[in-house]
Amino acid sequence: MLSSPSANQLSDRSSFFPQRLPREELYMPPIVIKVIDNRQFGRKPVVGQCSIRLLEEYRRSQQEEQALLEGEEEEEEEQWRSETETKNKCGTYLEQGLDTLEVYDRELERVEEFGGLSDFCQTFKLYRGKTQDEGDDPSVVGEFKGMFKIYPLPDDPAAPAPPRQFRKLPPNGIEDCLVRVYVIQASGLQPKDSNGKCDPYVKISLGKKTISDHENYIPCTLDPVFGKMFELSCSLPLEKDLRVTLYDHDLLSKDEKIGETVIDLENRFLSKYGATCGLPRSYCVSGVNQWRDQLTPRQLLARLCERRNLRKPVYDDNGVRFRGLRYTTTHHKSSPKIFRERLSLLILRKLGLVPEHVETRALYSPLQPDIQQGRLMMWVDVFPKSLGPPGPPFNITPRKAKKFFLRCIIWNTSDVILDDVSISGERMSDIYVKGWLDGHEHNKQKTDVHYRSLGGEGNFNFRFLFPFHYLPAEQLCVIDKKEHFWSVDKAETKLVPKLTIQIWDNDKFSFDDYLGHLVLDLNHMLRPSKSPEKCTLQMLKQPVEKLASLFEQKTVKGWWPCTCEQNGEKILAGKVEMSLEIVSEEEHEERPAGLGRDEPNMNPHLEEPQRPETSFLWFTSPYKTLRFVLWRRFKWLILLFIVLFLVLLFLGVFLYSFPQLLMCGGAEMMHRSRSFSSDWLTPRLELQMNEVC
Repeated sequence: MLSSPSANQLSDRSSFFPQRLPREELYMPPIVIKVIDNRQFGRKPVVGQCSIRLLEEYRRSQQEEQALLEGEEEEEEEQWRSETETKNKCGTYLEQGLDTLEVYDRELERVEEFGGLSDFCQTFKLYRGKTQDEGDDPSVVGEFKGMFKIYPLPDDPAAPAPPRQFRKLPPNGIEDCLVRVYVIQASGLQPKDSNGKCDPYVKISLGKKTISDHENYIPCTLDPVFGKMFELSCSLPLEKDLRVTLYDHDLLSKDEKIGETVIDLENRFLSKYGATCGLPRSYCVSGVNQWRDQLTPRQLLARLCERRNLRKPVYDDNGVRFRGLRYTTTHHKSSPKIFRERLSLLILRKLGLVPEHVETRALYSPLQPDIQQGRLMMWVDVFPKSLGPPGPPFNITPRKAKKFFLRCIIWNTSDVILDDVSISGERMSDIYVKGWLDGHEHNKQKTDVHYRSLGGEGNFNFRFLFPFHYLPAEQLCVIDKKEHFWSVDKAETKLVPKLTIQIWDNDKFSFDDYLGHLVLDLNHMLRPSKSPEKCTLQMLKQPVEKLASLFEQKTVKGWWPCTCEQNGEKILAGKVEMSLEIVSEEEHEERPAGLGRDEPNMNPHLEEPQRPETSFLWFTSPYKTLRFVLWRRFKWLILLFIVLFLVLLFLGVFLYSFPQLLMCGGAEMMHRSRSFSSDWLTPRLELQMNEVC
């Protein structure tokens, strides 16, 4: 015997008729479905047909029974939390026990526990000409929707016929519905532009109604986040196919289709799994998780019992009894009405209905029907208008990043690698510190230079200010910037908030030398040490549970190690003493602070660094160069050089003057030896001798 309900665009019908069939599946003839067009003068051409060859799945061996609820008769505590119970609790969202959604990595009709949403009727394609199994290019001309059940008749003709399988059929007619389409995000889209990206936007089609979100396209991305809700009206089953399409926006040419997905709303409307509106985890009468179905949990449970031929639940003041189990709680603060609704919801969640969910649907293009063009995360709610207005829609608008400021004060450095050699032969470094946030490399900041550090120490008292936009829920920084200067739109990028600190050696006549670096994830940050002696490489091996979030701690101060690579090994390149503080935009306006030591120099006030007298730039301070470089290192050599210079100078003067002194002395002696002689010498000779002397 064959029983069949059929659903098409004209009517819903149920038929029941006997048929002699072989017992073996191999010998069973196929079921042929034909759609015939009644025309004038008795003409009845076949519009389309399909053949159902495998009938095993339609056989029925035993009466289908509703699965028993698991559990024992015991008191169960409520599975919800009210807003007042969680308002004052801290911790992450999951730790608070708040509601979550089921995220399916496939289409809802492909989730195994929901039977393809074809428990009431299946969809069969109608072909013109030969069937698809016979080949020869068949063309699809429509669809037939129906279901078959095959079960044996008793051998005695007088015995009563077995009960019908399809007794609770939906009303025959057109159902006007309100459809809400929630489009969350897409991923892995096929690139359509020359830059390897696309500019996607959403277009919704249902019957003759179309909604295009062309104006709100998302530029330069393959993983767009839409966060849009679209609302349409339709008449089932006349307008059953919901088509969600993604297009690529083009400025100078026609927009190109990226891919689309089609959802059969009629199957969801008729399915026994309640696929029209997902079942939430809790019943809330207000707030962001307010109940949005048209029927309350108690009404839904009564309607489900009627359709599945189950006994209705029995309520009392302390609980409810359903199918031999009693659900109650020893404490509840809500009103009796809300208490019963929540217990009804608890029962509904155990009956295998579709939960509140997000489904992931594959996108296909007509040009390449077998190649996936990306995936779309979304869900659909269908509300029959005959049941009244639905609840408020969910707000799935993407979160907007908030502006924060990272205040980083570089106080001191210690044990920095001495990379240079001074003119006096001493090991030294001209130290300065550079820092930036990932994704904000255009805003690199650096301190002034601590010249001639002889022991690796550096004194700075210098403040960095890094503005950034941050999503606290996702713990990511949001960056909007153009990929190229000729780009029309800015592309959005999300990055982990990481602070990079580098130590450099300043050179005036060559490139600066890199000494070491430190990278801090502001969400999972290394805890600093309180003194430079305890700041070692072992700090980099802190377990995960000891890492701290600067967004929760707000401020931290201490010493961190900087490292570099040497011969393939990580070595300690220096230590940095810093203060890190996260402030919101409002706090930054209330408690201002300037860059470096500029005004407003407050919160906290930074004094000029007390650097040693040996810290100076040699060619701009010649006196200090002589005093602290040459004199300190070569004092005795300089003194010895001065003594030797004076001695040599005296000796040179003596040697230069000795011949003249010797000549004048000899002439004087000669003059005295001849003084006794007569005046036979002429005045001319005396004059010459006097001139010589």
